[in-house]
Amino acid sequence: MSEIIIENLKVLPVRVEQLINELKPHSNIWAFDAPMGAGKTTIIREICAQLQVTDNVTSPTFSIINEYKTKEGRYIYHFDFYRLNKLEEAITIGVQEYFESENLCLIEWPDIILPILPERYNLIKINALINDTRVLTLEINKI
Repeated sequence: MSEIIIENLKVLPVRVEQLINELKPHSNIWAFDAPMGAGKTTIIREICAQLQVTDNVTSPTFSIINEYKTKEGRYIYHFDFYRLNKLEEAITIGVQEYFESENLCLIEWPDIILPILPERYNLIKINALINDTRVLTLEINKI
């Protein structure tokens, strides 16, 4: 377990680069656990920018999943399970196939799908402090 402290938005690119370097070798599934307004989508937007996504990165709150393409032709899947009521809804949209694709999967609100997450995934807990500071606690290869 390690921590990354984001003191403000100016240091976000440097901290996200650190996040990518720490997590990328371990799993393609990254679950972001944080309360509303803690910065999940902001961090995911910066991850996508650094991985050279060519699409507009937005929260998939209503669509459940957004698919982004990188300049290299790879795909990144961005999930937001906030609106799901049952695990079966995630299964119906084929979430397990996305996980098995080996493409990067970035998940907001992962609690409802914990039972079907792959054996190994990275968990990023975001704690919002005063003055826009965020503390990211990384649990790498969580089983």
